[in-house]
Amino acid sequence: MTSSRNSEYIDQLIEIMENLRDPESGCPWDLEQNFETIAPHTIEEAYEVAEAIARNDMQELKDELGDLMFQVVFYAQMAKEAGHFDFNDVVQAISEKMIRRHPHVFGTADIATAEAQTIAWEEVKARERAMKSASYRDAAPHPPSALDGVAETLPALTRAVKLQKRAARVGFDWPSITPVLDKIREELGELQAEIDTQGSETRIAEEYGDLLFVMANLGRHLHLEPETVLRAANRKFIRRFQVIEQALSEKGKTPADSNLEEMDEIWNKIRIQDKKHI
Repeated sequence: MTSSRNSEYIDQLIEIMENLRDPESGCPWDLEQNFETIAPHTIEEAYEVAEAIARNDMQELKDELGDLMFQVVFYAQMAKEAGHFDFNDVVQAISEKMIRRHPHVFGTADIATAEAQTIAWEEVKARERAMKSASYRDAAPHPPSALDGVAETLPALTRAVKLQKRAARVGFDWPSITPVLDKIREELGELQAEIDTQGSETRIAEEYGDLLFVMANLGRHLHLEPETVLRAANRKFIRRFQVIEQALSEKGKTPADSNLEEMDEIWNKIRIQDKKHI
């Protein structure tokens, strides 16, 4: 019964998308879209899903997941119109992939722990990448690389961690946190040197980028997701700054009427209060 009900709603969603893209009676906005114009919306919807999760807002999460699902249906409809594939092909492909990547569930492999599953998962993905590389090796600009397939459109911090993980799997990694911290000090020193000697904007940007890259690596070694941690820091900054605004408002002032010393004093009081609740 549940499976039949799911199929009914999915069929309805696909039909809605077909109507929106109908050349004669469809929505003008939907008809104007293509893969490139929809891609930014998909990224935005994915972030809104993550935001709903961070707020633990299940009603909002349900809505945002629906929006994200609609993006998939939109792509599938445009691909169907162009003769590439349709929604059923997408579902079939992901189903086959999940079965292939879980031989311990759908086959005879014995994988007892989550850690072992992660290793096995990456091994399967590596074989899949190798097969893809072999299929267009002659056209590839370089030999197959362990770093192939890490999307350039990912947020930079997330992509940095993925690149570092790929390199680590083939042995290019620090063995512990200590050398990572040493590298951070080294990169910070190089950035400081460029600033002190009034280096070019290009050199300062390069050294700053190197520092950010190593900071992402530190997060990986600490088993922290930099993008998630930074989003939390952003939320904390917003909350604290809004407390500053409220405190100043009670004095009949705004931040523009205040100064750094006064605002910093309020900020430090907020920090002390926050630490008491950790």
